[in-house]
Amino acid sequence: MRKKLTIALVAHDHRKADMVDWVIYNSDFLAEHHLVCTGTTGKLVREALNREGVFPEITCMNSGPMGGDAEIAAMVVRKEIDMAVFLIDDLNAQPHEADIMMLLRQCRIHNVPIACNRYSADLMITSTLWDDETYKPMEPLYRKFDRNKPE
Repeated sequence: MRKKLTIALVAHDHRKADMVDWVIYNSDFLAEHHLVCTGTTGKLVREALNREGVFPEITCMNSGPMGGDAEIAAMVVRKEIDMAVFLIDDLNAQPHEADIMMLLRQCRIHNVPIACNRYSADLMITSTLWDDETYKPMEPLYRKFDRNKPE
C-alpha cells in the first residue's frame, strides 16, 4: 500500500484484548499508517506494537467516556479519518452510549468505512481500493428516491 491512511482505533474495555491481538496480527500493515486512538486503547496499542518493534505514529485522544469518541467523530466530519475500527462491547451497557452512536453515525454520513469486528477490519485493510488512483468513493446520496425519474 502506497497511501498513508489515518486509522481510528477504538475498543471498549471488554474488547481491548481483542484489539491488541488484532493490532499485533496486523502490525506490519499498521506500522505504515497514522493511528488515532481513544486514550486507554491508544496506550495499549502503543505498548503492544512497541513490544513487536513497530513504532507507528499514534495520536491518543481522551478515553471514550471522557469524550474520545466525540473527538474522533469530529475528525471524521473534518475528513481527517480514512477508516475506523471500533470493537464495541455489545454485551454490556456503556455510560457514553450517545457518543458511541454519534461516532458510528458520522462515519456513515461521511462515508468513512468502519469495522466493528476483526473480520471486517481485516477485509478493509486488505482492500486494493486504497491504492487504486482511479477509484473515488461516491458521496452518499441523501434524497428521496423517485422511481419515475430516470437516474
